[in-house]
Amino acid sequence: MSNETKSNIDDLVFANRNKFYGAYDLRRLYNKRMTMGTLAGIMTILLLIFGPLIYSWAKDKLKEEEVLKVTEINLTEPPPMDPTKPPPPPPPKIDPPPIKDQIRFVPPVVKKDEEVLLEELPPPVEEVKKAEIAVKTEEGKDDGVDASLAEPEVKKQVEEVVKEEPEETLNMASVQQKPMFPDGDAALFKYLSENIKYPAIAKENGIMGKVIVSFVVSKTGNIENVEVIRGIGGGCDQEAERVVRGMPNWSPGKNNGKPVKVKYTLPVSFKLEG
Repeated sequence: MSNETKSNIDDLVFANRNKFYGAYDLRRLYNKRMTMGTLAGIMTILLLIFGPLIYSWAKDKLKEEEVLKVTEINLTEPPPMDPTKPPPPPPPKIDPPPIKDQIRFVPPVVKKDEEVLLEELPPPVEEVKKAEIAVKTEEGKDDGVDASLAEPEVKKQVEEVVKEEPEETLNMASVQQKPMFPDGDAALFKYLSENIKYPAIAKENGIMGKVIVSFVVSKTGNIENVEVIRGIGGGCDQEAERVVRGMPNWSPGKNNGKPVKVKYTLPVSFKLEG
């Protein structure tokens, strides 16, 4: 149908009607807008289909047009080797220094003021101020720290001091490997539930809560120094202490792979079932 015929039909349909209402323009411009919309849709579909191919082709084209700059460097030839000249001697073999026994740092010993010798005191500030700062290298003394490492008498003294040093009880925060009840925490709670007997006085008075018990796990896993640090009364404190003392040996805590004494805090719950 031609535009002229379409226009005549629209004029007949809208004869004696308000053509400025909007419907008349919609019918008159329908074919033009339909054609433009169809062309736009076709162009969009073609762009989606062939867009990646065009992008890939343009990218390869740009790579082909890139010019690589190559700088040619001519190295001089090495001098000819003299076959009559003997090869250089191998470097002299240097033996490593002998390994010296390392000893533990001697812990400081706290003394009373009257027991401190004058030669053990540091020099006064006046002497330090008058001391001359030199840059000359001097040989070490025989009684220096390095030479003393090989002295058996010094090592013997250090060993005696270390033996006399009391064992330190560590807390849980300063232990690399924490002590553990056999088969883990679940087995610990099961042991407590199976062995705790609710005291009759606590039942009659409705006493419930948590008793905090502190104890030390020794290097061999024994339970030592059991102490109730917070109780609830009614015989619950004594019952919690009794059960903790009867626990089997734990796996001891360790630092650097060596067992250490560790202080452990355990809450023991007492709860009445309603």
